[in-house]
Formats: sequence, structure tokens, C-alpha cells
Amino acid sequence: MNRILIIGSPGSGKSTLAQKLGRIWSLHVIHLDAHFWKPNWVMPQEAEWDQTIERLTMQEQWIIDGNYSRTMDKRIERADLIILLDMPRWLCMYRIFKRRVMFHKKTRPDMNEGCEEKIDWAFVKWVWQYPKRSRMKTLNKLEQAAASGKQVIILQTRKQVKELLHDQIQYRVHTQK
Repeated sequence: MNRILIIGSPGSGKSTLAQKLGRIWSLHVIHLDAHFWKPNWVMPQEAEWDQTIERLTMQEQWIIDGNYSRTMDKRIERADLIILLDMPRWLCMYRIFKRRVMFHKKTRPDMNEGCEEKIDWAFVKWVWQYPKRSRMKTLNKLEQAAASGKQVIILQTRKQVKELLHDQIQYRVHTQK
């Protein structure tokens, strides 16, 4: 397994899972937010973002976390494994408020410098509406990916995430013997 893509709602745990899997598999972790947002939350031009995605996905090994639906197909195409964190809405909402408090006047480790943690009504609304707005489109993309031979894992609970991590650690230990 050389390229792992982790997607899901904001607050679903993508960055945390990416970091943990990165340590288990010794893979470079790429947080898309850190590449997308420029200091002071400035967005790149579409062409610039497309070039960034091309450059990042052409690497031989990676774990990429992040959605950015316009460029998701390119990442799915290059990934060996796609993990969807399909977590409950209440959990994602809790986590976005929790990280706002934890990183008050700071930049999260998975963000670009100069992007202090913030929360506004538009973002809260975006997270709240994720299941209705984006979930089915993402599931359809993953169904197509699985039909083309990609490995797809959908996790819906924190317990399933813990089990996946446990299984990956056990597999890694077993294969290193």
C-alpha cells in the first residue's frame, strides 16, 4: 500500500487518522488544507490548485487527507486505498468546535502557517449540511472506484477507526517478522 486517500466531513478525523496511519506505514502525510490555503485564508486560483494536486498525487508514496471535491477524482485515480470517514454529524460538529477552542489564536498542525483557527456561521453550516450535500456524491464515486478495483473502506464509528488502526498495526508487525 503506497497511496492512501482519506476523505470525509470536516471534523470527521481525517487529519488525525492520516497522522496515525503515516506513523504505522512510514508514509509521508499530506494535509490538503496546508497546501490549499495560503496565509490569511487566501484561496489559490483553480489552475494553480490543479497543478498542486498533480504534483502531490504523482509522488510514489503518500497519505492525503482532505476533500476538495473538484479534484477528488484525480486523487481517487492515484490512490491504492480510499478511506471514507462517514462519521455522525453530531460528532463532526463537536470536533470542529473543540478544535476551535484548542487552537484559539493558533494555526493547527495540519494547516498552512498564517491560517489561525477560526469558525464562522458559513463553516458551521457547511459541516452541518455535509451529509445532505456531499455524502451521496462521495459514496457514488467510491462505488465506482471499488468497481474499478480500488480498495475502499468506509468507517462510520470511532470504534471502527480504532479497529482499523489496531489491524494495521498488527499487520505491520506481522509483515516485519
